[in-house]
Amino acid sequence: MEIQRGGQKIRKEEAGEEWVDTGLVFTTKSGRPIEPRNLARSFARIVAANKLRPIRVHDLRHTAASLLKKLGVAPRDAMEILGHSRISVTMEIYTHGDGESRQDALKKVNGLFE
Repeated sequence: MEIQRGGQKIRKEEAGEEWVDTGLVFTTKSGRPIEPRNLARSFARIVAANKLRPIRVHDLRHTAASLLKKLGVAPRDAMEILGHSRISVTMEIYTHGDGESRQDALKKVNGLFE
């Protein structure tokens, strides 16, 4: 995030008096909030230009949550990183099981009977 803040400082200097200080990390060139439609269009262009499988911006939240889970990040920390107000949202909606974690769990259960 520090890299983003550094770039934002440069954009703030370039915008001069037109800069609107919203306190947000990701903004337009003038510091205003990014409109969701514009973000989605820009993201779609980046995806297409890099010949990636089309996904929605929102899908990145699911990916981030699943990666945090895979990395063993505590659910409470994942909740705060993702900006959820309740841990149940993080656990029930945004984290997805994966074959590797299920296999590890079954090996542990199997180990109980050896």
